[in-house]
Amino acid sequence: MQAFTRLDAQAAPLPLANIDTDQIIPKQFLKTVERAGLAKGLFYEYRFDEQGREKPEFVLNQPAYKNAGVLVAGDNFGCGSSREHAPWALMDFGIKAVISTSFADIFYNNCFQNGLLPVVLKAEQVQQLMDEARGGNHVVSIDLEAQSVTSPSGQVFTFEIDPKRKAKMLKGLDAIGETLEAASAIDTYESKVALARPWLEGA
Repeated sequence: MQAFTRLDAQAAPLPLANIDTDQIIPKQFLKTVERAGLAKGLFYEYRFDEQGREKPEFVLNQPAYKNAGVLVAGDNFGCGSSREHAPWALMDFGIKAVISTSFADIFYNNCFQNGLLPVVLKAEQVQQLMDEARGGNHVVSIDLEAQSVTSPSGQVFTFEIDPKRKAKMLKGLDAIGETLEAASAIDTYESKVALARPWLEGA
C-alpha cells in the first residue's frame, strides 16, 4: 500500500448525501478481485447513459475534474453493503481522498485498509470546499501529518483521525504490512515453540 503523507490535487464537488457502495461501484463490476480497471465502473450510472455515453453534466465527466484527486461529498458517504471494490474503484480513477461530514463505518474502515484517506470535516467546511471547487482554482491540499485541509483560497481546516490509523497511512501499511513489521518477533516465537513442542511441527 502506498504511503499517504501530503496530497495536492484537484477537488471535485459531489453534493449528494447517502451515496451508497452500489452507486460507487455497481454490482456488475464485482466479478473481479483485481484492483486495476475498476475506474470504468466508478459511479457508472451517474457517468454514463444507457448507450454507454458520458453524461456531460456529471462532475467527473467535466474537463476541469477528470483528473480530480479529491472528492468532496455529501453526508453519509459509502453507506450500503460492504465491498472493498468501492475504495478500489475510487483509487483506480485517481481519487486518493474523500472529504465529507460523515462516512458509513464499513466503508470508512475499508478506506484505511486500502490507502484511501477519508476526511471528516464540519458541514460548513465541506460546503465551503464544494463552493470553492466550483471555481477556477480548485486545488486542495491535505496534510496527514498536520491533520489539515487547505482550501483553494487558503482556508485551513483541521480534522481528527485515530492515531494508529494515521501512523499506518503515513507508513503505507495495510493489515498484512502491519503484521510483517513484527516478522522477526513472530519467527522468534515460532522457533521457541518448535523447540518446546516439536510434535507440533511433525518431528
